Amino acid sequence: MASTVNRMHWRTFGRLQAFLVGATVPLFLGAWLADYAYWSSHQIEWSNFASWLIAGGLVFGAVALVCAAFDLGRAGARPGRSLMYVVVLVATWILGFINALVHARDAWAVMPTGLMLSCIVALLACVATWIGFSRMIVGGAP
Repeated sequence: MASTVNRMHWRTFGRLQAFLVGATVPLFLGAWLADYAYWSSHQIEWSNFASWLIAGGLVFGAVALVCAAFDLGRAGARPGRSLMYVVVLVATWILGFINALVHARDAWAVMPTGLMLSCIVALLACVATWIGFSRMIVGGAP
C-alpha cells in the first residue's frame, strides 16, 4: 500500500519564530481595535488596554527579531527574502515603540496619532507574518 506524506519543511523559519511573529498580529491588531473603540467612545480604559497590547506585541516582536537576525546570519540563508523579513520586522518594532511612547502620554493626547500608528503597525505586523510564512515550503527537503 502506497501512502503520500505531506510534510511542511521550514527553511530558516523555525516553529518558535513562527509562533512569535504570528503572536504579534493579534496583539497589534487588538491595539488598533482598542484605539478605534477609544476614538469612538472616549472611554479611557480602551487607551490603557491598547497600551498593554502594544507592550505585548513589542515583547513578542523583539524576540522574533532576534531569531530572524540569527537566521539571517546563518551560513546558507538566502539573503533576499530573509533581509526583507528582518527589515519589515525592524520597521514594525520601531513604529510599535514610537506608538508605545505616544500611548504613554495622557489618554486625551493619544488621538489621532495613536490610532494612525496602531493601524500602520498592525499592517506591518501582518506583512511581516506573511513574508515569514511564505518562506515555508511543502514536500521535499529544505
